[in-house]
Amino acid sequence: MSKIIVAIGGGENGRILKDGTKAIYNTKEIDAEIVKLTNKERPNFLFVNHAMPSLDIQESYFQTMQKIYGNIFNCYCLDLKTNELEDMEIVKKKIEWADIIYEGGGDTKYMIDLWRKTGFDKVLFAAWNSGKVICGISAGAVCWFNSCNTDSFKEKVFSSLDCLNWFKYYMCPHINKEGRLASSKEQLEENNKIGILLSDCCALEIVDNNYKIIKSEDSAYAYIAYWKDKQFYQKEIEGFGVLDDLSS
Repeated sequence: MSKIIVAIGGGENGRILKDGTKAIYNTKEIDAEIVKLTNKERPNFLFVNHAMPSLDIQESYFQTMQKIYGNIFNCYCLDLKTNELEDMEIVKKKIEWADIIYEGGGDTKYMIDLWRKTGFDKVLFAAWNSGKVICGISAGAVCWFNSCNTDSFKEKVFSSLDCLNWFKYYMCPHINKEGRLASSKEQLEENNKIGILLSDCCALEIVDNNYKIIKSEDSAYAYIAYWKDKQFYQKEIEGFGVLDDLSS
């Protein structure tokens, strides 16, 4: 079985904003690729928005994602809310059902702490190894890596956070947003890491040890970034290649 991750740097999904207006939907090409990776005509889509503590927000977010994956891409859709994680029978039943497991954006630290407390991190790891398509955006993109750039810590705008460590790289989403690049440069130097930096509307697809860059807007981009001999280097990643080669 291939091990598959799709990490999305950011973007909009057509949600209803606080002022009542509707956001744009600009990640369609990435969503289409996620569905394609299942090799199924009508896959099962499981939404796990555990980076949002509020059950009301989780439900609203799920309704938005259901319009995309259900209505546009013809998936069967379910969600797994945070209050269900204590019941491992429910968890395992829904995970077994799923072809796609998608984590949304929000508070990365809260999400990872919850997963470790309930053992859901181990369930996800097993699902990834069994060939299910594991994916997510923002918090749901960075959590699979060694560490990430996050705004989960309120005392500091952007901090580094240890993550699940499925991959050795540091990850930053929304690199096109103010403060993300500057803080990532500092964190990469302090922690001696190699970073993958994704803009909104850009995703990193990893199948086993091969990567592919997916863009849903022409202006989207991805960088590999690191420090060497006290000099900061960043290079755009395009197309496809071998994941381990990025650090060589």
